[in-house]
Amino acid sequence: MQRRGREASLAFLFAALYGGYGAFSPFLPAFLATRGLTASEIASLLAAAMLVRLVAGPLVGRLADRRDAAPPLLAGALVLSALLTAAFLAKGGFVPLLAVALAQAAATAPLAPLADTVALAGRGGAAAYGRLRAAGSAAFIATTVLTGQLVASFGHGTGLILGATLFVTAAAVTASRPAAASACGPGAVGGFATLALDARFRRLVLAAALVIGAHAMHDAFAIIVWAAAGIGPREAGLLWAEAVAAEVAVFLWLGPRLVARIGSAHALMLAAVAGALRWAVQAQTSALPALILIQALHGLTFALLHLACLGLIADLVPDRRRATALTLYGTFGLGLASALMTLAAGTLYEALGVRGFWVMAAVSLSAVPVARGLASVR
Repeated sequence: MQRRGREASLAFLFAALYGGYGAFSPFLPAFLATRGLTASEIASLLAAAMLVRLVAGPLVGRLADRRDAAPPLLAGALVLSALLTAAFLAKGGFVPLLAVALAQAAATAPLAPLADTVALAGRGGAAAYGRLRAAGSAAFIATTVLTGQLVASFGHGTGLILGATLFVTAAAVTASRPAAASACGPGAVGGFATLALDARFRRLVLAAALVIGAHAMHDAFAIIVWAAAGIGPREAGLLWAEAVAAEVAVFLWLGPRLVARIGSAHALMLAAVAGALRWAVQAQTSALPALILIQALHGLTFALLHLACLGLIADLVPDRRRATALTLYGTFGLGLASALMTLAAGTLYEALGVRGFWVMAAVSLSAVPVARGLASVR
């Protein structure tokens, strides 16, 4: 009964956290445009915020490990994120909005890794993680759809208000949860250098970076490619929704079963192969039946990958370095890889058009030999 109550509390936390992301992040660029920012100013603001996240996330993760304080740091970061998200509503031009964006980026950078740290703590944390993350993904979809309706009726500031409200809700849930028993106590030894010297951890981050980075061309240019093939916005939206629904299904049901059956390392390899297949098909055709089939692979190329990587981190990294490892994985394995590959995807698409997806297929497939070296873990 106690375990069920803990899982329900965590599911509510994940739903509020990712619901907050869904409420403000898709609509922030449009809000900034209503404040008079040009396209180049919006791009500069978002890029600068991304750079801040690359630094802030690992630093807060390391602090959480040193102080054995992931839950209180998560609650504090959520409150600060709520205040700074609402601060976008204050009057101001580019410079004030840039200052808010940089501060908000620093506050939000550690949220997902710290939530993962809290979820993985204790017995049975890894086994339940898929259900928790599914709650987060479902909430992201729901709040994005809801915010779209609210923005159409009340303006772009609505998404910021809803996002801030959900972050406060997540903070309240975090603060109200009973403290878990400490696995290591404060002053945990080892940090960035220890993890950087761990060849297995480096291999894990590299494999994740290759699989996630290979999504860059799809994320940046899929709608453009589909439109050129005669697929309208309504059908494109349904294709995107199908991918997120597949993600939820894998987090909730298929992914944990696959990881339990074949192991985390082999699940990572399966995600890499699925990515290679997905991008190879996209390189050859934009026929709607084919797209419907390969969009379902998003459940493997993202959700299964994430479950596999968290399982490996749980096996490879002691509790006293868990938050540091998760923030490094999120920053470099997911965030930085996506940013760099997005830049490369622009050049590839200009040079090769849709054939650039062959390069993405090769990048994803190259993660297989990298992940194979992790098969002996455990």
